[in-house]
Amino acid sequence: MTDGRPASVFDRAHRLTTAGLLMLVTFVAFEAMAVATAMPTAVAELDGLAWYAWPFSAYLVASVVGMVLGGDVGDRRGPRAALLTGVGVFAAGLLAAGLAGSMALFVAARAVQGLGGGVIVVSLYVVAGQAYATALRPRLFGAFAAAWVLPALIGPVVSGLLTTHLTWRLVFLGLLPLILLGLALVLPAVRALAVPEGGAPPAPARRWWALLAGAGIAVLQYAGQRMDLLALGLAVAGLAALVAALRALLPAGTALVRPGLPAVVASRGLLAGAFFGMDVLLPLALTELHGYPAAAAGVPLTTGALGWAVASQLQGRRPDWSRVVVLRAGFLLLAAGLAGTALIAVPGIGGWPAYLTWGVAGLGMGLGMPSLSVLLLDSSPEHRRGADSAAFQIADVTGSALLVGVVGVLVATSVTGALPLSGAVLAGVAVLTAVALAGAVAAPRAGAAVPGTADPAARATTLSAS
Repeated sequence: MTDGRPASVFDRAHRLTTAGLLMLVTFVAFEAMAVATAMPTAVAELDGLAWYAWPFSAYLVASVVGMVLGGDVGDRRGPRAALLTGVGVFAAGLLAAGLAGSMALFVAARAVQGLGGGVIVVSLYVVAGQAYATALRPRLFGAFAAAWVLPALIGPVVSGLLTTHLTWRLVFLGLLPLILLGLALVLPAVRALAVPEGGAPPAPARRWWALLAGAGIAVLQYAGQRMDLLALGLAVAGLAALVAALRALLPAGTALVRPGLPAVVASRGLLAGAFFGMDVLLPLALTELHGYPAAAAGVPLTTGALGWAVASQLQGRRPDWSRVVVLRAGFLLLAAGLAGTALIAVPGIGGWPAYLTWGVAGLGMGLGMPSLSVLLLDSSPEHRRGADSAAFQIADVTGSALLVGVVGVLVATSVTGALPLSGAVLAGVAVLTAVALAGAVAAPRAGAAVPGTADPAARATTLSAS
């Protein structure tokens, strides 16, 4: 320790835990980045082209259930049990996907992966809340964000090489020993962490609500791909299911962005939705509007990932910064990056501005995401960290899915000729920029802790610092 503050997430007390957590994050991220590259070959070999979207939807729906399950296990039995459960289920899904002999088995395996992945994501927050002091958490979450960069850069390339020269099955099977190694590194440290006292009893109904939320998201995504009367009915049904489920799964007041934990959870949905909505639209716009090849159209996504990593490391080096100020700066940078990206739809300019503007958007994410993670742990009592972390991740998935759906509807209108693609891009940018600006306005509420809910460790650190 230096000046009463832990020096590093890689000091003697934390290095194995940090290494194990980062390995788990990296390999889960690699799988997420690599699977899209391998999927066309996989479904062709399994004669499942008509089911192409199902492996993605199965993972998404099951991950929402896994988030709730991970929160329940973490709150009742502690982080060790939650991590063991998540990694075990995720590994089983990898094995089943790599060995699948039919499309039905492959879709089922992806659902198992999603279940385990949801548990793992929530477990990371439970471990972070217990094993790391408040002053170290910005650095830890900055490291988590950086751990996504390498998979973003090499995941699609490695997956493509394996799929082309060997077999797509290695994209799944090759990760098994690596993710088990990450678990082996982190288990000795989390074994000593206490089981939270005063946790809520099991709530099986939450798992059914999570399944309903996942189904609602999947139906909305499917509806966004259609442009007919059936799509309208599906959208209404999906939205009704999602709203009903989220009322049971998210903190009361999330939709109204009430101060404290509800605002933290809502901000996560706004930040993720605004960024990933454009992340999906950008390569399509560069390809269709400017004729960029796939590799060139993907470069702005890489600059966004690099900006995310750089800003994450910057905020991690300054744990004394106000998390609310950093969060608002993140939203404003994201809004600026989004607005600047609209230049790609202006005739005569070309697509080159996206190479710069999406790096700015990445800087915003690198400031905003870790800050929200810190605010979550500061505003969530220890015995509810699992459930609150699950709500946090569910808001991320829901916000992303809804705004990606909006983008999908706009693109579909351009396909039917109702709107030119350049107009669809501009409309999408306008919607997503407005969402980011709304997040900037709401950011101060995320730092307004409700009495009795703040993390005692956070209060102690604040007092000692003053």
